[in-house]
This record gives sequence, C-alpha cells and structure tokens, in this order.
Amino acid sequence: MIPVRVLAQVVVVVSGLLGVATVAFVGRERLGRLPRAAPERIRAVGPHLAALGALLVLNSVVRDLGPQFSWIVGWNVTGTIHAIEGPFVAHLQSALARPALTAYFSMIYVYGYVFLLVFPLLAYFAHDDDGPLRRTIVAYGVNYGLGVVCYLAFIAYGPRNLMPELVESLLFTTYPKYQLLTSEVNSNTNVFPSLHTSLSVTVALLAAQTRDVYRGWFYVSTLVASSVVVATMYLGIHWGTDVAAGAVLAVLSVWVADRYVSE
Repeated sequence: MIPVRVLAQVVVVVSGLLGVATVAFVGRERLGRLPRAAPERIRAVGPHLAALGALLVLNSVVRDLGPQFSWIVGWNVTGTIHAIEGPFVAHLQSALARPALTAYFSMIYVYGYVFLLVFPLLAYFAHDDDGPLRRTIVAYGVNYGLGVVCYLAFIAYGPRNLMPELVESLLFTTYPKYQLLTSEVNSNTNVFPSLHTSLSVTVALLAAQTRDVYRGWFYVSTLVASSVVVATMYLGIHWGTDVAAGAVLAVLSVWVADRYVSE
C-alpha cells in the first residue's frame, strides 16, 4: 500500500505545477470562456473518457494478474534485448551519474511524468476546438491498449534487474520512499515497451500540433518528455530498446488518433 504521505506529496506537487501551467499557458481569457463551453465539451468527449477509464481498469487488472499469465503464454525477450544492446544502459549511467542529475531525473520520473500526462487534458479541455482533447484521449487509449497486449505477450526484466552489478537502481536507492509508489503502477517484468516513453512522446507530438495556440506548452512538454525518456534509462528502469519501441508506439498512437478524429 502506498504511504499516504508519499501520495499526498505527489498530489500537492503536481497540483501546483498544473496550477502554474494553466495560468501561464491557457490564460485567463480562455479560462473565462470555459464555463459556457464546458457542458458541450463534456458531452463531446464523455464516451472517449469512459473508454479510456475502462482501459485503465484493464491495465490495473493486467498489472496484478498479467505476469502469471505471461509466464504461461508470453515470450521472455530479456535475453534478446540484452543481446541487441549489451551494457548500453550501464555505460550511460556510469557516464552521466551525478547527485544533481539523479535528483533531477528522479523528480522528472515521479512528478514530471504525471504532470505531463494530466496537463494536456486540462489545456485541451479549455481549447476552443475539442479535436485536440479527443486526439489526446484516443492516443492515450491506444498507448495503454497496445501496452497491455505487449505486457501479456512479452516478459522483460529491466537492466537494473538483469545486471544489478552494473546498473544501479538509482531512483530507489536514492529515494526508497518511491518504491511502493512505482510498484503500484508497474511490474518488474513489464518494461517492453516503455509506456513512460510512449506516453511522454505522445504528449510532445500532440503539443506540436497545437503549438500555435499553446506555444509555451510545446516547449515545456518537449523538454519534460525528453527528460522522461532519458530518466527511464538513467535510473536503470528501461533498456534503450524499450525506449525505441515506446517511441514507435507513440507515433502509431498519434497517427491512429489523427485518423480517428479526422473521420
């Protein structure tokens, strides 16, 4: 069970980031028009939100029961991934590891990632066009849906699990209080592809589509998404192969969302 203090800390920090970003990027004028537009916007995206909620529930079930099922029908690709890239993550970590960077990437992985996923829902809800919001919800759904399939089909341990003598679990050794938090949303065998990467890159790609309206958000999302991608490897959680597969999943998810919303 997640310690209440840790969960409360995440809620407080992310809420603060959301408040600042909303004022800075959405603006008072657009927020002022929101009460009149909100009912229609809710009706337009309600079915999409319901479908996304169902996928999140399914993802939770798979997280709890999936590993046992995967050991029966899945393919253990850990050795294949290691054969492809070898000690790449170990070299990356040893080359970059500094206390300041560990603190930065840990905060990005825990707080920045949650902020990155939640803010677009708020910002696009306030957008004059409901298209960006629908694209975001659909893209998130594709990410989680295909992620569930991959986690059932593939068994993969991260570099910190396979090579503990070479790759340190920097997030948990530096901030052990986050171990229970991350274990609630993932399993040691669910690393291929990296959903942290796929969802972060998805947000950045969608932000690029709305950069004429939310230019500041485009720059911030690109920075945070890039940091999340590096953090997954720097902290020893994901392989470079997981990250590459996550990026491909992000492009596919945005493509599906664009096709779906334009129809």
